Amino acid sequence: MVKTLIFDFGDVFIDLNKDATVIEIQKFGTLMLSEKMLQVNANYETGKISTDDFLNYYKTQFPNTTKKQLREVWNAIILHFPEHRLQFIEQLSEEKKYQLILLSNTNELHIKKVIENMTIERYNRFKNCFEAFYLSHEIHFRKPNKDIYQFVLETHTLKASTCLFIDDKKENTETAKKLNLHTWNINPKTEDITNLFTKMNHLF
Repeated sequence: MVKTLIFDFGDVFIDLNKDATVIEIQKFGTLMLSEKMLQVNANYETGKISTDDFLNYYKTQFPNTTKKQLREVWNAIILHFPEHRLQFIEQLSEEKKYQLILLSNTNELHIKKVIENMTIERYNRFKNCFEAFYLSHEIHFRKPNKDIYQFVLETHTLKASTCLFIDDKKENTETAKKLNLHTWNINPKTEDITNLFTKMNHLF
């Protein structure tokens, strides 16, 4: 029986344009992100480097850009948080049938943009729905690495088989599945988190 629901954030609650940042970077003359860039991004996402360090690195790669431009390019992925999803999670929280946890690969610039788009009032409404609200840059773990799931399970003394993990990325749900969590690899183009219980009826 599922007692704990563990949610991803991007493309589960908030809409993303996953191609936007790469498309914008290509305007600077780079066709794809290098291995070094991907490593810097991962370090930033796990809080191993600061926002200043992150922007300074990209400034050396694209010296003709400003930090303001770089922030805008990096945040181009972040879209809007539909109200019906906020109302859904608020209702779920009020019912108190499940323990609710958020587990997101999110960096400092992105979460600031999320708050800017949502407004601080709506963001706090969302955050207050969860018993725990884990962002990768704050806890220094990131999906799909196994240790981030183990961190959540151990911190909350959870039995994996009583947890349902919802994420839009297959590699993230695959790791969780190997640890015996139930999973829903949600497709943001065809599915909506508000249909959670319809999906659960099919899963169990």
